[in-house]
Amino acid sequence: MAQQSRTVAENRRARFDYHLDEVYDAGVVLVGSEVKSLRDGRASIQDAYAAEQDGEIWLINCHIPEYHGANRFNHEPRRLRKLLLKRKEIGKLIGSLKRGGVTLVPLTIYFNERGKAKVKIALARGKKLHDKRETEKKRDWDREKHRLMRSKGKE
Repeated sequence: MAQQSRTVAENRRARFDYHLDEVYDAGVVLVGSEVKSLRDGRASIQDAYAAEQDGEIWLINCHIPEYHGANRFNHEPRRLRKLLLKRKEIGKLIGSLKRGGVTLVPLTIYFNERGKAKVKIALARGKKLHDKRETEKKRDWDREKHRLMRSKGKE
């Protein structure tokens, strides 16, 4: 029986604040108490971002709270976590980051079908205020359009 992937944390503001270019799935190096805390559905990636250090990509400022059953063997909630990507992907990301104007934003933390913790990260360019207004206008119009179509269809 195939197990479905399960989302643990989602950065919902990322799509509002950034233009997302390329999306990558990356593994994460975690300790046992972090995995248990994620399985409980406790994590936050609202303020998180990814950056390059020493030729590797690291997840910074991701908050995974301590697991209460781990007592003295607990982890640091906001520690740096290494992201596991293919060498070509790392090279491509580092090149994009060095050129400037882009950042690596985590979109979701989830468990895949095999039960492994993964992070979906995206190369992103920041939106200007007028872009954010346009996004909000489009979203409101789509919502209103669906509402009108539903009301026309029922009568």
